[in-house]
Amino acid sequence: MSEVNKNSLEKILPQLKCHFTWNLIKEESVSPDLEDRVCNQIEFLNIEFKATMYNFLAYIKHRGGQNEAALEYLRQAEELIQQEHAHQAGTRSLVTWGNYAWVYYHMGRLSEAEAYVDKVKQVCEKFSNPYSIECPELDSEKGWTLLQCGGKQNERAKVCFQKALEEKPNNPEFSSGLAIAMYHLDEKPQQQLTVRVLKEAIELNPDNQYVKVLLALKLQMINKQTEGEPLVVEALETAPCQTDVLYNAAKFYQKKGDIDKAIELLQKALKSMANNGYIYHQIACCYREKAKQIQNTEYSEASRNREKLEELSKCAMEYSNKAIEKGLSPLSAYSDLIELETECYQTAFNGELPNTERKQLHQCYYNLQKYDGKSKDTPVQQHLKGLPISTKSTEKEKINQPQNTAENQLPQKAPNSWYLQGLIHKQNGDLLQAAKCFERELGYLLRNSPSGISSFFLPTSELEEDSERVGQGTDSSALGKALDP
Repeated sequence: MSEVNKNSLEKILPQLKCHFTWNLIKEESVSPDLEDRVCNQIEFLNIEFKATMYNFLAYIKHRGGQNEAALEYLRQAEELIQQEHAHQAGTRSLVTWGNYAWVYYHMGRLSEAEAYVDKVKQVCEKFSNPYSIECPELDSEKGWTLLQCGGKQNERAKVCFQKALEEKPNNPEFSSGLAIAMYHLDEKPQQQLTVRVLKEAIELNPDNQYVKVLLALKLQMINKQTEGEPLVVEALETAPCQTDVLYNAAKFYQKKGDIDKAIELLQKALKSMANNGYIYHQIACCYREKAKQIQNTEYSEASRNREKLEELSKCAMEYSNKAIEKGLSPLSAYSDLIELETECYQTAFNGELPNTERKQLHQCYYNLQKYDGKSKDTPVQQHLKGLPISTKSTEKEKINQPQNTAENQLPQKAPNSWYLQGLIHKQNGDLLQAAKCFERELGYLLRNSPSGISSFFLPTSELEEDSERVGQGTDSSALGKALDP
């Protein structure tokens, strides 16, 4: 192709409606498990929706430098469109053809890129813009793709589905997409509206088991758990291997307090999504929740279950470490411990976080975000920002030295000991000591991080010592002494 034609192609490509022009994901923010999640969607989606996921997989492959694999996925998308949407094949293929043109352009195969641009033009030339058209099916495909990206893209997805529904108000595909987007965006004032939208989506598409579970979760949030649970049961019976159903059903049972059922469902989900760090993290949270349930029982019962407590703590740490191995940042993997610490401080100071603690915790987050290459606020960060600052900044100095309680009864270098000591202090109502213990647990867990974050939780003397404890179980005899009356 001549230089003139190349310049012309470069002016046309940005006009095409496809993944390369939708501003989907930044290179550094591509989740390591994104491809697995999309592949899992393909396995359980109705065949008429699979072309959308193949298009997205092609884009992911291109972003990973695998252009030949990208072309293969585009071929599969094109074949499915011809099979399932023969009457709309031209319009439905516009996104796929646009992706073809961009991939070939990046491969330097400019004549093939131009050929696909011409295909787009043949369909669009009847309209005002020769290279793009307004079409609810294209809005829907963009919406579903944005939903896969998650986060801030959910608002854009919602707008896409709303636009599509203006043209086709009773379309099941568009209605389900809007319901899912609104669920993820939902805030308390909108909860009743989201419930209505989810119910409407189920009426139009009763076979969508994922939307049923989302409705159950939303009903649970507004204290209608009894109404929601049959939906979860039905979804699990109908789609027992569908990962998004399993994961969200686990959230329902975890909130209900049935932790064993939640763990069972999450373990099942891992079979098809073994690289998903979030699932490992959620299992870790469940094991910690079980440990807290034991700590909240009668004192004598907690003593009898000390070996069980040790086992649960060990499992929680193993799954947290696995989550980090799978690409989840330490900030996310240990967020439940950080929330537990801030909860203790907040309660101990009547809702006020001491200035010293607040500065320390904020610095922790900023360092971790810098290490992870992220700048966005997390839910925990937002929680910290919302806490009022107390003038009682010297209170923490009063708890720097271990008291004659759990710290003296559990060896401080025992695996998971600080976490377990924190639970003991929390049970006994000594919230300042509990917060201090959770801080030290975080310091040990993060002591090998290149960010140096552990220095905000551990004294220099402890940082200089060799670590013997990360990811192991607790000495049960020492734990027994701490729990025994």
